[in-house]
Formats: sequence, C-alpha cells, structure tokens
Amino acid sequence: MWKKKLWIPVILLSGLIFAQKSMAQSNPLKKGDKAPLFTARACLAGKTFDFSLKNALAKGPVVVYFYPAAYTGGCDLEAHTFSELKEQFTQAGATIIGVSADDLARLKSFSSDPNYCAGKFPVASDPQGKIAALYGLKIIPPQPGVKDVRGEPVTHGFIPRTTFVISPQGEIIAVFSSETDHISPDQHAKMSLAIVQQLHAHHQG
Repeated sequence: MWKKKLWIPVILLSGLIFAQKSMAQSNPLKKGDKAPLFTARACLAGKTFDFSLKNALAKGPVVVYFYPAAYTGGCDLEAHTFSELKEQFTQAGATIIGVSADDLARLKSFSSDPNYCAGKFPVASDPQGKIAALYGLKIIPPQPGVKDVRGEPVTHGFIPRTTFVISPQGEIIAVFSSETDHISPDQHAKMSLAIVQQLHAHHQG
C-alpha cells in the first residue's frame, strides 16, 4: 500500500532540495572524524523518550541517519527499508536512530506506522537543526505549499539526507549523502547494514 504513495512526494521533495542548494550548502563530517554526542527527544512505537548517543554507543555501533521529513516518499522508503532490515542490524549489535526536523506529534505516528518505522527503531526530533549542525548539515528553510503523502502541510525545514555510521569508539567510519553521492534512500539502509555487519564479523573473528 505504501509503495503506491511513493513517487510524487519523492520528486517534489528532491526538487526542493536541489533548488535550495545555493541557500543551504552542507559540509558534513567525514570518515575518521569524531562523532558529536547528542541527546534528543525521540519516538519509538508511538512513545516518546530521551535518546542518548553516548548510551547507544556503549552497546555497539550506531547508524545516525538524517532525513528531510516523515511521510514524504524518499523518507518513507528509507524508514521502511531500515525497519525491514532491523533484525539484521540487531544481530550485528548496531543501533539505528533517524533524525529530522519533524515535531514529536508527527514522529509519534511515523514511528509506529507499520508501513514506515513499524515500531522497530526510534526517530528523533531536531526542529531547529541543532543536531544536524553538529554534523555539518544545514537545514533548508520551510517551503510554502509542501504537503506530505497524507495531504497534510509540511511546515518545518528539511535536513539533507545524510547517514553516518559510527563505531562504538565514537569514530565516524562511513558517511553517505544523497546530495553528493547520488544514492537512493533505501541504499542508505542497505549500505549501512553492510558496514556494521563487516565490523561485527571483524570483532567476532
């Protein structure tokens, strides 16, 4: 069902991002950089809690993926793919946290929606883009008239789709950016999984 709602929002949101590049050039942290620690209000299966990157890293590697907006095509596909692969991330000892400028009300439903996060991993709210800024990402200002797949207006800014894979020691070991690497939303999840699986296999060996 969710696949039928995918394409128009993807095109719309992608167009906005590319159109606004000159207004919001990002310079994301790179492989080998130290990952800035953060805490944020987040939602998991419709319930809010305080997410701590420090606490998550104490358990293993963490995939921090920034995305523009819940209930828009590419972000929906990305969340759905992460949810489908969640058990494999868990087997590799990895934690997933999505971060966007969505407010908690939107994230409550998005986090529990069986078509998207499906209650399998948390998504955090970064309404002012402060966490994104720590990672070198500049939020794109809100655009008038933008609506999500439900027909509801999207009134917040957009964080460029960028994924950071972080080792338990707090080092960024991989960065994927749709803006510069031109990879599809679902590839963010698949490529992240391959890296944490390699890391797990290395430590197991």
